[in-house]
Amino acid sequence: MKDVEEIRHIAAIDLGSNSFHMVVAKVVNQDLQLISRHKQRVRLATGLNDQKVLDQTAIQRGIECLEMFAERIQGFSPENVRITATHTLRQAKNTAEFIEQARQVIPYPVEVIPGAEEARLIYLGVAHTQPQSQSMLVIDIGGGSTELVIGHEFTPELVNSLQIGCVSYTNRFFPDGKITRKRLNQAILAAEQKLESIVRQYRKKGWDTAFGSSGTIKAVRDVLSESGAQDGSITLSRLEKLQDKLVEAGSVDNLSLKGLSEERKPVFVAGVAILFAIIKDLKIREMHFSQGALREGLLYEMEDRLKYTDIRLRTAESLAQKHQVDIDHARKVKKLAKQFLEQLAPVLELPAKNTELFDLLEWSAILHEVGLSINLQGFHRHSAYILRHTNMPGFNSEQQELLSTLVRFHRKALKLNEMPELTLYKKKHVIQIIRILRLAVVLNGQRSDDPLPELKIIINDHDKWTLNSVEQEWLENNKLLHTDLETEQQYWQSAGWTLQYA
Repeated sequence: MKDVEEIRHIAAIDLGSNSFHMVVAKVVNQDLQLISRHKQRVRLATGLNDQKVLDQTAIQRGIECLEMFAERIQGFSPENVRITATHTLRQAKNTAEFIEQARQVIPYPVEVIPGAEEARLIYLGVAHTQPQSQSMLVIDIGGGSTELVIGHEFTPELVNSLQIGCVSYTNRFFPDGKITRKRLNQAILAAEQKLESIVRQYRKKGWDTAFGSSGTIKAVRDVLSESGAQDGSITLSRLEKLQDKLVEAGSVDNLSLKGLSEERKPVFVAGVAILFAIIKDLKIREMHFSQGALREGLLYEMEDRLKYTDIRLRTAESLAQKHQVDIDHARKVKKLAKQFLEQLAPVLELPAKNTELFDLLEWSAILHEVGLSINLQGFHRHSAYILRHTNMPGFNSEQQELLSTLVRFHRKALKLNEMPELTLYKKKHVIQIIRILRLAVVLNGQRSDDPLPELKIIINDHDKWTLNSVEQEWLENNKLLHTDLETEQQYWQSAGWTLQYA
């Protein structure tokens, strides 16, 4: 008898600096089939001023686009939709305002992802939509940033995100739409200066095939194809001839190139300048366009059965190994923290078991001592700094911020006024996770091989936490732990919390 096909619909939305994209796919058993693509030119980056504040007009354009996208995915369950925001919303000081307005029209969380994570997902999207080669160079020129990745099969190995974009460079070098050789050369030189620090490393590593993804490179490919480049490849000599045509036009308004859409025109010249700098400096013989990009990478990562590994677990383990974490101790802390969270989740009205908060608590337990590699003195702050600023594949910006926050507050004084504002997680939930992690750390503070007695936490209506054990004299036999709990009790009291133990 033939097995019944399991069908699942998923969607990925990419909030770029120039355009918003949505891809909808159907997962049938273990095959992913793209159903539809949707694109809206939003030009979000044009609304970002010198103070890094996004104006309301640009925000409104974005919200109107998301309203349209929401109609297409109405009824999709939260685990089947991912929305990621890139460069402009990484830069904007009022991103929280945008996310709050977005929440009113589309009922799914907006994740702001770091540049390196954006690059990794772009590579994943290209790798899944191209015939496999031994190694690939993937370039994606967006509105505010450019991602460059070299990888092998499905694994990115060299990842960078540079602040070079077709919208930002248009505003900087072609604000009035005039095109001159001097302006083009200035834009190219500025891009080369950004590339300077990584060029040697990329050339040395090398690659078999170079792919370009997303709008800028697609537009260049289309124009070159209409000009006689039948194979569709992008080369330095073809870009040089294209530059001549741009200078000859003299202005964006006068551009008349077959294959170039009206909506792409305003940012096309800056995109050509950036692409020329990349191909010239990296000595790329030819580049081919790939339909796969960030949103396809999101789709493939969303479907568990299509993943090759859990990237975030691998990231956490790699970071722990790099900083020589006492992994046996970390696993004991993780085990106890998980037990407490499973026990308390219904009382604390936390999301159900196996959700992201459970995972983040476990990862913070594994990584809470990475800062010891710097110094014992204030190592919780060192741990927080490392987790905030290290490239952590698989984590969006807020997940990374939350991990940093959890380890920052896992010991010592609770200066809760220093907690960052988060949009994906409720503060009351974060505080409960901090309490659980602190108790798991304190109770394992002796690093003893002797097992702890069975412990239970009781929380009354006034949010008083009481730590109980079935062994009545458990603390009498461990005076050092008793002292540590007394100190922890004082820290809780200073934060306005109540901790008791019996």
